[in-house]
Amino acid sequence: MALLGTALSAQQPPAPPKTPPAQQQQQEPPEEDESVKPKEYTLNPIEAQKNVVAGDYYFKKGKLQAARSRYLEATKWDPGSAEAFLKLAEADEKLHDGKGARQAYAKYLELSPGAKNAAEIRKKLSKLPN
Repeated sequence: MALLGTALSAQQPPAPPKTPPAQQQQQEPPEEDESVKPKEYTLNPIEAQKNVVAGDYYFKKGKLQAARSRYLEATKWDPGSAEAFLKLAEADEKLHDGKGARQAYAKYLELSPGAKNAAEIRKKLSKLPN
């Protein structure tokens, strides 16, 4: 009899581990379309500078939204780039985005508190809407 019980238990595959419903919802299949996948940023000052240069080009051409996008991209590649935040703030200001300009100017001052234009930037900040 013991032999029969062992033979039956050997034929049945082990039950899969139970996954709580919360974990099942969190696990999403991998994204197949790479263009839809969120971009991952690592510190890359060279890529940031390329975006600043491209932003400057668009800014001079009067394409402010494109310039803003490039400056924003530069801040993601190098979150310590005071230049990128200053230019992002200037583009936001020209686009009449007071909140965005305020945030970018504040970050610029945080990164470069002793900059030559710090007093001028603080004055601009006081005039921007919250």
